[in-house]
Amino acid sequence: MNYKFSAILVFFNFLILLSAPLKAEQLLEKVESPYNTIYIYKQPPYITLAFGHKSRRYVESRRNPNDLMELPVEYTKSFTIGMAYPKNLNSFLMIGMGGGSTSWYLHKSLPKAKVTAVELDPEIVRLSKKYYGFTDNGKQSENFTISELDGRMHILRKKQKHDIIFVDAYRGQFVPFHLMTKEFFTLAKKRLSKGGVMVQNIEPSTMLYDSAIATITSVFDHVDVYRGGGNIVAIAYDGEKKPIESLIDKAGKLQETHKFRYALPDLIEKRAMLLDYNTKTKPLTDDFAPVNMLKTIKTHNKKTQ
Repeated sequence: MNYKFSAILVFFNFLILLSAPLKAEQLLEKVESPYNTIYIYKQPPYITLAFGHKSRRYVESRRNPNDLMELPVEYTKSFTIGMAYPKNLNSFLMIGMGGGSTSWYLHKSLPKAKVTAVELDPEIVRLSKKYYGFTDNGKQSENFTISELDGRMHILRKKQKHDIIFVDAYRGQFVPFHLMTKEFFTLAKKRLSKGGVMVQNIEPSTMLYDSAIATITSVFDHVDVYRGGGNIVAIAYDGEKKPIESLIDKAGKLQETHKFRYALPDLIEKRAMLLDYNTKTKPLTDDFAPVNMLKTIKTHNKKTQ
């Protein structure tokens, strides 16, 4: 069975799981922001931040307030594979903070590194602080900052270089089109330090996957892909190709030093995949990036057949 078909099956099973109301869950708060209708649900031990309600629910973040180092959403574990790639681990940028689970995991795993989480919606920032908390022993950490700004606007205005730029910006089921174009990835590449990498979350079950990979590969020399539950995590970088054996070796040394909650060598070895996409697909550009259409057209076609 080809991995893209397998990923589709896993993804739709994941959607069914998320769409069904959780047992004994409690709606803690509903907020109308300028960008989203946000719901906070509680089902001990987890608190979920989602857009939508009941059968039309899109989970943005799920966290355990009693264990903030847990990463309950599967693909976020694969996100951490990115730490095995760059030359240094001094600065991370997360575009699309959501509930902040991955950003906080990075901060606590490497407390000396500077972590910046970018989130457009101020209500998501407020709710994340309220229900999860972002403090070290009750104090705000100088190495963990939140930027309330559009992700592309942030990297346009801020000139800092980062060893890893993570992109996990979804609005419900859709990716904001301006964060999925050749121009965006080119700009992000300029904000990478020497030897830095970009890590992108991609949903693989529609034509958006081929377009996303085609766009990223038009900007970077190499793209490696990893399983992430129902999603695919793409890691893009320039320079020489990194063999998986050398990545596992480096990950082992990092694991020994930092004692990551989710062991890097295991994640790389168990989740590595071959890059497989339609190479005839054209990159998305600012002039043409119909990401909503690419996301929905396959489902529409199925309904009309």
